[in-house]
Amino acid sequence: MLDDLWAAFALYLILEGLLPALVPERWREAMRAASQQDPRAIRVAGIATMVAGAVLLHLLG
Repeated sequence: MLDDLWAAFALYLILEGLLPALVPERWREAMRAASQQDPRAIRVAGIATMVAGAVLLHLLG
């Protein structure tokens, strides 16, 4: 179980690094635009992402 958690974390790090590695200027623009968003919008997007991940994890497991 712990090995699966570490594998998932490693995959997360790989995926998180893809955009900055492949298209750094577009990534920077996206981060700049995100930083200008209303905190509530950022929170809603974060919650939606967590729910989507939990649903996907449930469907896969």
